[in-house]
Amino acid sequence: MTSTYRIITVCTGNICRSPMAEFMMARAAADAGLNVAVDSAGTTAWEVGNPMDQRARDVLARHGIAADGHLAREFNPAWFADRDLVLALDVDHFNALRALAPSPEAAAKVRMLRSFDPAVAGADPQAQGIYDPWFGDHSDFEVSWTLISAAIPGILAFARG
Repeated sequence: MTSTYRIITVCTGNICRSPMAEFMMARAAADAGLNVAVDSAGTTAWEVGNPMDQRARDVLARHGIAADGHLAREFNPAWFADRDLVLALDVDHFNALRALAPSPEAAAKVRMLRSFDPAVAGADPQAQGIYDPWFGDHSDFEVSWTLISAAIPGILAFARG
């Protein structure tokens, strides 16, 4: 891969699931020696400027991933032009992103993150979501880690082409 493959992960507020996926995927891509850039955003402005949820940072740290410096931001539809893959963490994000897409080509870039998880790859997007751990405790963030982890090999294989 000669040019950088650009991926953005998207959840609601960009403080839990999508930044976890961003940092996890960036680490996996770097470990695999892939030229992949990953960033993240939210479908809402609710958390803009806020840091990542401490529980999400704790889970990443337990797995050896530093996640400093993240500040939540809202997805900008102009970003469709320079992202190769737009990964939704849950079906409401999937629907919102597809509605924001300025063209059918842009909408085709939107995929459910877990559509790359072999356990649910052929399932309806409704069955591929990762519930919002914000309402739970540390164990809910571990579940997010597990579900995101299962999709990362498929995402990186897709990015390789």
